[in-house]
Amino acid sequence: MKIPTSGPTLRELLSDQDLMSEAARILTAATGPEVKGRYRHWDKLRHLDPPAGLTTRAWWLALKFARAQLAKPITLLDKTGTPFTFSMTDTVLQAIQKIDRDASGKIEISEQVTSPETRDRYIINSLIQEAIASSQLEGAVTTIERAKDMIRTGRKPTDQSEQMILNNYRAMRRVRQFARDRLTPERILELQRVVTAGTLDDPDAAGRLRRREDDVVVSDFDGKILHRPPDANELEARLDRMCAFANGEDGDAFVHPVIRAIILHFWVGYDHPFVDGNGRTARALFYWSMLSQGYWLCEYISISTLLRSQPAKYARAYLYTETDQNDLTYFVLYQLGIIRRAIEAVHVHLDVKIEEVRRVEALLRQAVVLNHRQLALLSHSLKHPNGRSRYSIRSHRSSHNVVYQTARTDLLDLAARGLLTRRKLGRTFYFYPQPDLADRLKRLEA
Repeated sequence: MKIPTSGPTLRELLSDQDLMSEAARILTAATGPEVKGRYRHWDKLRHLDPPAGLTTRAWWLALKFARAQLAKPITLLDKTGTPFTFSMTDTVLQAIQKIDRDASGKIEISEQVTSPETRDRYIINSLIQEAIASSQLEGAVTTIERAKDMIRTGRKPTDQSEQMILNNYRAMRRVRQFARDRLTPERILELQRVVTAGTLDDPDAAGRLRRREDDVVVSDFDGKILHRPPDANELEARLDRMCAFANGEDGDAFVHPVIRAIILHFWVGYDHPFVDGNGRTARALFYWSMLSQGYWLCEYISISTLLRSQPAKYARAYLYTETDQNDLTYFVLYQLGIIRRAIEAVHVHLDVKIEEVRRVEALLRQAVVLNHRQLALLSHSLKHPNGRSRYSIRSHRSSHNVVYQTARTDLLDLAARGLLTRRKLGRTFYFYPQPDLADRLKRLEA
């Protein structure tokens, strides 16, 4: 990956005599901090045509000056002790307003999610999706169907990729459990230990900070070094400062909750405090931060699914910040876009699922009394025909968060109605949808 070209710093621009001779005209140019709603980095801006009457350097000076008026420092420091900053531009404010509206408080969303009878299934689906995608971002190689089958049936992982996914699923479930608690260094170490269990060459590296001899760097696939994190000797103090920031104990300055969660995500990536598992831990902590601050819809979204689709843009968001005087606005804007798209995807997904349930219910026409768990299983079966679906008592329990006897009764009842067939493999009974399931439902209705 190409490292973005750094532009002139504001100090360098202000010491340019040619620019300063026209400073009044340049600094009062109607440019603002953005270019047509885009927060452009020098690496992109230098290839654009500047506004009439300005050179590219003069345009950059006007932008940097406008950004400096909005810049807000935080307690995250770079390796030289210089603070990172972010700017609340109009684009940032608009994105935050939409996320506030769509992900917290009392919002309009399908009863399929808000109903206690069905919400567990949707939460578990989203946890599985995030676990798979987050692990694939870090190199896990397996199919989504195999990974889902492993988690739902409880079978043991067959390779390191599956172990990574299972670990991430367990970490995401753990995040839900302590979402109301303060973040501590011990909690962060616990999460890293969970996401790396059974996957490290040196098992001793799980649950501890990296050491100087570990020589951890961030590289691309070609081995090119993109980032050298701070010295290992600083990590304990930096971790304490990170937790204070995450808990809102870093001073009187207000940082919007969504911005705080995004910066926490960046902070872990920048410090890279562990030998491995930094990215997965960072994304898990982002979820903790959003949930702890009341953004309950984040239980249902998967940011890693979108990050995985364009990994270069994810990496570039980090690099833009580091190559423009610690300006976090680049990373903030990128992540705000990801969150908004993830929320939109939830609504689209729910529309599809609701239609599937309606289709099953239409087939049944109330001729057969089935509960919501059985309807969900039949809906899944209709969507995955040709013998690609199988269910066990354990997978049904996992999908709906019910006890063994409830799951067993559900499946045996469907088998008794002729909708599923039961086979024994080893010591486990599996239930398969009948090949002509849709026709059988119609006959039951008749």
